[in-house]
Amino acid sequence: MSDPNGLPLHALYAALAQSGLIARLLELARDEDLGPAGDATSAASIPPDAAGSAIMVARTGGRIAGLAALPDLALAFGARLRIDTLLRDGHDAQPGQPIARLAGPARDLLAIERTALNLVSRLSGVATRTAAFAARLADARVNGRPAHARLYDTRKTTPGLRVLEKYAVRCGGGHCHRIGLFDAVLIKDNHLAGVAVPDLPGVVARAAASARAARPAPAFVEVEVDSLDQFRALLTLPRGTVDIVLLDNMTLDQLRHAVALRDASASRPELEASGGVTLDSVRAIAQTGVDRISAGTLTHGATWLDIALDFEPTP
Repeated sequence: MSDPNGLPLHALYAALAQSGLIARLLELARDEDLGPAGDATSAASIPPDAAGSAIMVARTGGRIAGLAALPDLALAFGARLRIDTLLRDGHDAQPGQPIARLAGPARDLLAIERTALNLVSRLSGVATRTAAFAARLADARVNGRPAHARLYDTRKTTPGLRVLEKYAVRCGGGHCHRIGLFDAVLIKDNHLAGVAVPDLPGVVARAAASARAARPAPAFVEVEVDSLDQFRALLTLPRGTVDIVLLDNMTLDQLRHAVALRDASASRPELEASGGVTLDSVRAIAQTGVDRISAGTLTHGATWLDIALDFEPTP
């Protein structure tokens, strides 16, 4: 895939869908709701030729995400529906604002209803939480100028929903970190267990060279450190050996010190702060001068947006 952070939202969704993961997820959602027998209630109470229409409404305001998946969801369900999006993913809905209209066979509408709401509510919750963090970053200043720190997600995602939750982060104004273990290298503390600080540069240099010799090459090579001693050791490596250093659970003073050390070095990797990032702390972290802030809470701390599907009266 091209850089997911360089793609507009519609192109990002299309690229993620090409992996097949979204189709598999939606098919699983279909199977867990319809089972082998289908919608027993609608089969018993709705004539097969009945038609209907419904409006998807944001009962509470927030950043919308997931509408792009509705046509694929209809395809997975075999639902013969016309879907008109009234608001685009990545835009804010006001309380009570219609965001999509679905029309077609009433049985198909009822079959897809709950899964569609679950999906859009969950993804809009992630987008809304991300937008709140992004707004705090927009107010951050370093030496009187806007801070340049970018907001990233993590792999702390709902199993099976990762690509869509990362899409939702983009809808909220955040950035995608690596998609999985396959597309970038992040050498973490568990990879370096037992490695003494003096040995760290050699171990990391060999791992980075091995990773870059693989095909496809990783999007980046990143190394996690939890002490300034480890960080100083990595700064002895030639520029380009490590693209990003992740500063894990460091204090604001430690982050500022790390930025000063990096700026005075020849290595000059990007610096990413992570660990315990909250809505209350993200602005101060950005003001230390780091380049990136990754926060698992964008996904695991998100609550659902209240979205309903209101059926319109039959003429």
